[in-house]
Amino acid sequence: MGYRIEHDSMGEMKVPADKYWAAQTQRSHENFRIGVGIETMPAEIIRAFGILKKAAAQANHALKPEKMTAQKLAVISQAADEVISGKLDAHFPLVVWQTGSGTQSNMNANEVIANRANEIASLPKLCHPNDDVNMSQSSNDTFPTAMHIAAVMALEDRLIPAAQGLIDVFKMLEKKNQGIVKSGRTHLQDAVPVAFSQEISGWRCSLERDIEMVRLALGPLLELALGGTAVGTGLNAPAGFAQKAAEEISALTGKNFVTSPNKFHALTSKDEIVFAHGAVKAMAGDMMKIANDVRWLASGPRCGLGEIRIPENEPGSSIMPGKVNPTQCEQVTMVAVQIMGNDAAIGFAASQGNFELNVFMPVIAYNFLQSVRLLSESILSFTKNCAEGIEADTEKMRHNLHNSLMLVTALNPYIGYENAAKTAKLAYRENISLREACARLGFLTPEQFDEVFHPEEMV
Repeated sequence: MGYRIEHDSMGEMKVPADKYWAAQTQRSHENFRIGVGIETMPAEIIRAFGILKKAAAQANHALKPEKMTAQKLAVISQAADEVISGKLDAHFPLVVWQTGSGTQSNMNANEVIANRANEIASLPKLCHPNDDVNMSQSSNDTFPTAMHIAAVMALEDRLIPAAQGLIDVFKMLEKKNQGIVKSGRTHLQDAVPVAFSQEISGWRCSLERDIEMVRLALGPLLELALGGTAVGTGLNAPAGFAQKAAEEISALTGKNFVTSPNKFHALTSKDEIVFAHGAVKAMAGDMMKIANDVRWLASGPRCGLGEIRIPENEPGSSIMPGKVNPTQCEQVTMVAVQIMGNDAAIGFAASQGNFELNVFMPVIAYNFLQSVRLLSESILSFTKNCAEGIEADTEKMRHNLHNSLMLVTALNPYIGYENAAKTAKLAYRENISLREACARLGFLTPEQFDEVFHPEEMV
């Protein structure tokens, strides 16, 4: 592999000749050999840096055209577009486990965009990573800005559509299963009847509420730190830069980003990310509940509840022929566990905002974006490979319904709670029907029992 010599304020560095990064990226690449090639800075953050660097160049051109010339703007914008498209991904090698401010990833973006811009212009010294690409910025305001851009786009463009797709499937299943009554269950014990469509509606409504909470969390994330520079004062950024950059980012993304009204808060506090991840965790919790409901209702095929059938996607055992497992439910629950762990990491990291800067931002970004990516893909997989194929076993539902002792609750208005309890206990102890037990105890005649006992009407 060939090398070229690049330099920064600390001296010269050998850099691979075929890479656009320069000395500061190379130093980080050599100093942080932690998770190399595996736990690299998330692609969403790289894309966000491309967006914010292009927006910053546009704002600088509007406010300082003598420094950000039209020629520089054109080539920086083109290079930034290539970052946004993913064309330059191979030039972003840095890992999450680096400086807590994300400074080296900011410089990685600066160096790649500058060197690519110079190549486009055929002028090796036209754009400088710090003086031009990083003009009016600091790592301390660009990294939190990239975090917010990436978070908003991930939530709006990936998670919400995925959840809405599952909601639509549940709506279809509600309609399809109208009129089917089954035994309800509380505490994993038999309870009074419920319509299967009602049970499904609970799943649907949970996800609808989760989307509401995600949308609520989007508002604070739309506020950007850009313009605060090093400590929040905006040193070296021209008046109006923060507002103009936010406008340009909004135009590039189609999202309604605004500049944060308090940059001292924006640089040091990560409360918006914590709050938003709380909404993600809430959705993960609901997905775990839904997945568990589905796999328990489908348990069997002969020794479990067996009230629903789910798609058989792959063999379930290397030793037991014919066994099929609820694998889509299992991936959902594993993803939910990962997200709950990520939430703890994000909360701890966000508490470490010392003085004017939080220095745990890369791990916050990594865990947040992993959670949103995993949950989005998990929901899409569950929807396609499980939920769409859910079918009610109406015969099993009817059998379980009429075999449930908790149907005795319907007799409370006629024989009272204590007599109904005696009826249920006798039926259970002697393995007889509620009808026979009630008649044997003399509370109702069989004919009276039939007049008031209608399980399908209890929903």
